[in-house]
Amino acid sequence: MITGELKNKVDRIWETFWTGGITNPLEVIEQFTYLLFIKQLDDRETELENDANFLGIPFESMFPGECQKYRWSRFKNLGSAEEMYDVVLNGVFPFIKNLHPDGDSAYSRYMGDAIFKVPTPAMLTKIVDGIDQLELGEEDSKGDLYEHLLSKVATAGTNGQFRTPRHIINMMVNLVKPQPDDIIIDPAMGTAGFLIEAQNYLRKNHADLFLDATKREHFNNDMFYGNDMDRTMLRIGAMNMLLHGVENPNISYRDSLSEQNTDEEKYTLVLANPPFKGSLDYEAVSADLLKVTKTKKTELLFLALFLRVLKKGGRAAVIVPDGVLFGSSKAHKQIRQEILENNKLDAVISMPSGVFKPYAGVSTAVLVFTKTGSGGTDNVWFYDMKADGFSLDDKRQAISDNDIPDIIERFNHLDDEKERARTEQSFLVPLEEIVSNDYDLSINKYKEVVYEKVEYEPTEVIIGKIEAIENEIQAEMAELKKMLGV
Repeated sequence: MITGELKNKVDRIWETFWTGGITNPLEVIEQFTYLLFIKQLDDRETELENDANFLGIPFESMFPGECQKYRWSRFKNLGSAEEMYDVVLNGVFPFIKNLHPDGDSAYSRYMGDAIFKVPTPAMLTKIVDGIDQLELGEEDSKGDLYEHLLSKVATAGTNGQFRTPRHIINMMVNLVKPQPDDIIIDPAMGTAGFLIEAQNYLRKNHADLFLDATKREHFNNDMFYGNDMDRTMLRIGAMNMLLHGVENPNISYRDSLSEQNTDEEKYTLVLANPPFKGSLDYEAVSADLLKVTKTKKTELLFLALFLRVLKKGGRAAVIVPDGVLFGSSKAHKQIRQEILENNKLDAVISMPSGVFKPYAGVSTAVLVFTKTGSGGTDNVWFYDMKADGFSLDDKRQAISDNDIPDIIERFNHLDDEKERARTEQSFLVPLEEIVSNDYDLSINKYKEVVYEKVEYEPTEVIIGKIEAIENEIQAEMAELKKMLGV
């Protein structure tokens, strides 16, 4: 999340859009993102240029010849507001829309209908100056900006358009450890946060994949997949992936739960935080998902989808609302039974309700499972996360308490968990016990609470103290009456 001075700067830019006549929040977000993207393209170009000069290797610019004037660092210093406006409107914007002129990339598909809507040179100058002062650092701060901007959209809560906090995404990615040969999908991708973090993990832990032409080709063209039904999200996701060095992600405008999505046993890794609140008509849902769990609840249907699209041996780390863990309906039990008995459920990590504040207060959990199609669950690892490194109120300020490193460490050494007592923060529960409890996956069903014995004073002593207090009150009341002449 962004706070303090950076938040104030972003709010001032928002106000510039608003007072300039762009009052639709989603349009503000789009225009803001385009300009931020243009700046980050130039930042990336400068970084690559410096690296090439340092290494003494040829550098191929993405701004060839005359297009150098379309770089942020060039046009922001033009002599007049009118000249800069003309360059951005008639040069820079058409340039970014045609970065992939073949029309086959996700970027070109979703930038094709993008429109530059900043109405005046003065307004553009003010926005460019504002964005130029934003210090975004090396992380995916654009996603944090988007989260803050989206909080201004009144419909965001009902649409479920909340960005998963980066540290939670990072935890999930570190639990499943993406590999160079993985094929990764987020069927409800939003701003592509999970895909971004997965490629970050690969760059840090498998940098040698870029030395192999086949693996590098796979990384750029066949590894990353994302679906969404919001074209704004798709545009932002495509720009985000391009800026992070993924040349051609497979990003699609698609309702993942409908018949339109025919994917089956295609992917090796699912990372997702799908919509929780949705309720669909049966007619809108793919028939084979309803066979697994006949329900209108999107959170259950997405679990069925994850199982369908994964290859045998494929892994998943996904966020679900707590109701999925213990819901008593037939559909809830069906999907839990399917994951537990026909596949391999590895972990249930219960997260505190404050994780998604200030935008939502729902209690959630991370499920980690492997598709086998033939069972394999012996024991399920439960972890009761109490802290994630941030306060659990609306402010979400950084604190020292953080269970995430412990979660990752313990998940990587599950054999050491066998001796852990049910009174501890994490422990293993055998499949047979879970089955006997109607497939209930709530940690409170299995966690043992140790109650400390409290010793109270004898009754006559307590009554004596109450009488003494009463006598003291009466004496003071008598003195007060005497002073008041009552």
